[in-house]
Amino acid sequence: MPGWTLIIFRSLIFLLLLFITTKVLGKKQISELSFFEYVAGITIGSIAGEVVTGLEANMYHGALAIAVFGFITFLSNYLSIKSKKFSDFVEGKGTVVIQDGKILENNLKKEKYTIDELSALLRQKNIFKVADVEFAVLEPRGNLSALLKKENQPLTPKDLQMKMPNEKEPQTIIMDGNIVDEALRCAGKGRGWLYTELEKLGVTLDNVFLGQVDSYGDITVDLYDDKIKVPAPAVRPLLLATLKKTQADLEIFSLETDCQKSKAMYKKNAVILQETIDKLSPYLNG
Repeated sequence: MPGWTLIIFRSLIFLLLLFITTKVLGKKQISELSFFEYVAGITIGSIAGEVVTGLEANMYHGALAIAVFGFITFLSNYLSIKSKKFSDFVEGKGTVVIQDGKILENNLKKEKYTIDELSALLRQKNIFKVADVEFAVLEPRGNLSALLKKENQPLTPKDLQMKMPNEKEPQTIIMDGNIVDEALRCAGKGRGWLYTELEKLGVTLDNVFLGQVDSYGDITVDLYDDKIKVPAPAVRPLLLATLKKTQADLEIFSLETDCQKSKAMYKKNAVILQETIDKLSPYLNG
């Protein structure tokens, strides 16, 4: 048998052998490895590479083996896109390990995971009680996806029926003490506004390592001198406080005046301003 034919044959055989071995070892082999598993994986790969290429002296045989491995990998990815069954066979399916707060021991053993390893994956998601989990799936690549029970999920503005504004990408307007004019224009601001905001914060441009502005016009800066404390942006909270004070003043005026016409005017405008505050609060609460 010619040398190049033997190399291709060996490559296919040992690629299949490595694939089967990895499937048998389970998802943990491609997820978080222990020291022993890491060393074992390197050793298996080294042995396979040595057997496939045969003599190290012939670099063409080694190059051919690498090309075969690369082609098979490319072909596998292509077929995975075209065929769901092939994808499930090669890449595997997600395995349910927790359902309704209860661990499915058989599925856990099937994937060769211990309780401690499952607990560690849960802790990485800030979950410390299995009973709090509605559903958890061990994904084909070894990571864990978990859904908390409804009563354990944090409240969202949608749960409270609050309308929230759409956030836009912050613009980096200062980098390494230099103004990025293009980002400043995208934010709808100018250099005059920037110098005024820096003056309010009590910092100079030369001392700013990074400066960003959000879609509300609030600027945040990171200074070279980390010992200097920069006040938090207060544009929106200050505006909200001003609106609330104005609304409260209108109500007070309506109580203090004896003129019925003025009283009605103050009350009407107090109601209008309160409605405005209610609409703007999601946008101005920081």
